[in-house]
Amino acid sequence: MSPAIWRGVFFDLDGTLADTVELILSSYRHTMETHLGEVLPDERWITGMGTPLVTQLREFARDDEEAVAMLETYTVFQRRIHDDMVRPFPGATEVVKELTTRGSRLAVVTSKRRAVAERTMEVCGLSDAVELLVSADDVARGKPHPEAVLKALSALELADCPEAVVFVGDSPHDLKAGRAARTRTAAVGWGPFAREALVAERPDYFLDSLSELLGVAPNAV
Repeated sequence: MSPAIWRGVFFDLDGTLADTVELILSSYRHTMETHLGEVLPDERWITGMGTPLVTQLREFARDDEEAVAMLETYTVFQRRIHDDMVRPFPGATEVVKELTTRGSRLAVVTSKRRAVAERTMEVCGLSDAVELLVSADDVARGKPHPEAVLKALSALELADCPEAVVFVGDSPHDLKAGRAARTRTAAVGWGPFAREALVAERPDYFLDSLSELLGVAPNAV
């Protein structure tokens, strides 16, 4: 039987291809303690994971000036610990390479800023296999708005067939963005979000391992 071939496969990065959750939470804890004098519950940060960093931090800052300072603190700390705390999820590099071999157009669509996203992809061995990166720096409206997904569809000449593209992500924000852009959506079960929160977004597929994606056909919905 011929393998399932998607014309495009778009991936979120953090929590989907790259195991960065502890990196992100460590950076959050450090930032909150530095600026607010206390470490707030991780759950408060996890809820917003998948949205742009500046949007998340503004929810905790007492004014715009503090939000800017928080962003600097978070960025400097994360840069210092990044390479020691980032790794690809099992099967990530193999699945991405296999999809490339099959002829799918591949993109990473992330709420990370470009510089750190590029570094994460490099550390995880994904840079050469992924054709396009759409980062928070490339859009005016971050996920769950579909702008980033629509930008990837346009750049890879897939805007006329979004149903032949699957957007794979670990957060409700990813699934909302993909659905709004009319792609298929696949939720992954190894990120920080509870399964019920993902199921509530009605993904077309639910993956318990990245290798399962290779057996999912575009016409299976």
